[in-house]
Amino acid sequence: MTATAARPADTFAAEQATARHFLMCPPTYFTVEYVINPWMNPDEPVDAELAMAQWEELKNTYLRLGHTVDTIEPQPGLPDMVFAANSGTVIEGRVLGSRFRAPERAAEAEHFRRWFVAHGHRDLVMPTRINEAEGDFAWTGEVLLAGTGFRTDPAAHAEAQEALGVPVVSLTLVDERYYHLDTALFVLDKGPNAQIAYYPEAFSEGSRRVLARMFPDAVIADAADAACLGLNGVSDGRHVVLPVEATGLAKQLEDRGYEVIGLDMSELRKSGGGPKCCTLELHS
Repeated sequence: MTATAARPADTFAAEQATARHFLMCPPTYFTVEYVINPWMNPDEPVDAELAMAQWEELKNTYLRLGHTVDTIEPQPGLPDMVFAANSGTVIEGRVLGSRFRAPERAAEAEHFRRWFVAHGHRDLVMPTRINEAEGDFAWTGEVLLAGTGFRTDPAAHAEAQEALGVPVVSLTLVDERYYHLDTALFVLDKGPNAQIAYYPEAFSEGSRRVLARMFPDAVIADAADAACLGLNGVSDGRHVVLPVEATGLAKQLEDRGYEVIGLDMSELRKSGGGPKCCTLELHS
């Protein structure tokens, strides 16, 4: 991708919203009973009723915006199954399943594989390398941005390129708080002129240079936005769903013409999750 000269922020206008297709899993069994990232503390109580209410509000927000939301049946003993973004990567009819690093989550992959097959996704490959799907993969419409450093194996990036038939750009994460790519970066607009928002300090020096070259007009989040998982957002090209605490990021996005919808995700954040973690996009 060729870099272009950056433009002043006030010359931007958000694109029109496009209908999206999402897969979600209710947090029926959500709790924090083990530690696989710095956000998790089993000694901090989880309000299961509040977690469900926050998830329902996220789902209903998507429906109000005109998007399609499918759901998968949650399974007992898999409290993190609510984070459906880790279940697979779906691009133009091809599906690459997931393979989790933490044994506590390993069984999720098969439940989601069965869902994909049952819902007509026949062009499906299950990975041989650790691959936590849209947790570490972000599709811009042109390239697949692929994170590594804490969860997904670097070799999974080449596997994704072969399985999905799209170019892959590897990015290295260096701050354990931002253990997945989707905690430090998300796509605002897809297509040839794709736009992203990201937190530079979550990335290695080389990855920062790559992102600056590819996306000179990106929205740059600060430490406060990142600390509330504000980069764990979902955009349809016009509307952007963010954790309500990400006020600085919201202001930047509004200045560029986006309509920001802030939601309370505080309970699900106890496991290191936010809107995007709960949302797998089935990219057409």
